[in-house]
Amino acid sequence: MNNRLSILDIAKNTIKNEGNAITNLAELLDENFENAVHCILKSKGRVVITGVGKSALIATKIVATFNSTGTPAIFMHAADAIHGDLGTILKDDVVICISKSGNTEEIKMLLPLIKRGNNTLIGLTGNLDSALAKRCDHVINVYVEKEACPNNLAPTTSTTAQLVMGDALAICLLQLKGFSSADFAKYHPGGSLGKKLYLRVSDIVENNQKPAVRSEAKVKEVIVEISEKMLGVTAVMEDDKVVGIVTDGDIRRMLNRHENIGGLTARDIMTSNPKFIHSDALAVKALDTMQDLGISQLLVIDGEDYRGVVHIHNLIKEGIL
Repeated sequence: MNNRLSILDIAKNTIKNEGNAITNLAELLDENFENAVHCILKSKGRVVITGVGKSALIATKIVATFNSTGTPAIFMHAADAIHGDLGTILKDDVVICISKSGNTEEIKMLLPLIKRGNNTLIGLTGNLDSALAKRCDHVINVYVEKEACPNNLAPTTSTTAQLVMGDALAICLLQLKGFSSADFAKYHPGGSLGKKLYLRVSDIVENNQKPAVRSEAKVKEVIVEISEKMLGVTAVMEDDKVVGIVTDGDIRRMLNRHENIGGLTARDIMTSNPKFIHSDALAVKALDTMQDLGISQLLVIDGEDYRGVVHIHNLIKEGIL
């Protein structure tokens, strides 16, 4: 038990130490950060982000965040840059160099090469007296008092600070560009997240059967239609217009109420004014509506045009739920 408590104490202290360091970053922001954002915003090129060691790993994540939020970015390892990959940097690119000390040998060798190409250089470093801070056009301070490592050696708090500052840059750029959820969907078409942003009811309903019966149809015909179309529901039609809906639940309630069902029609057991959704609505909107109403299907109607049925199982299959 004592060992368990000790482990939890270590974990809590690590989280608190890193949390305090992140909070302190807000106090370090100045006009250099603003200038860096405006520089990237005005650039006609990409953002090339570089570093070595753990900073290189953070750089790759920041690149991913930039790309997914509308700022084209590419990663270049600083060690590889001085051995041939310097050609990654194009004329209009902005370079962000990440280094805790700002004095690693690879970084010091790379700096004059970047400056020779007249590319704007932004430094993320915790050492404002470093070679990186002195050579870059805009220096963003990511100083941390100590690492979470008890020996103050393993990059922990410092890399977290770098990551958070990269997120701050990305979100500033996102908002200044007016990057919307529709834009986000373009960059995230895969997985459930992407589908929530772009998949529409029309994309689903076109693959479903279209159950429908006349209002004067006998109950047997209604049951057969629901069974054959396998959506647990059928629309009830008059003059090519939807006047009601019959669900599996309506059938069960009918059987409980009536001894003789031979003379009943769809009109006798249907629910009038059924809930529906338009085909151009997002699929996630259909899910929200079903959950709010406690139902499993929605008719899809555009004006007076009955398009079909969307079922909650369709949404589960698509990964929306």
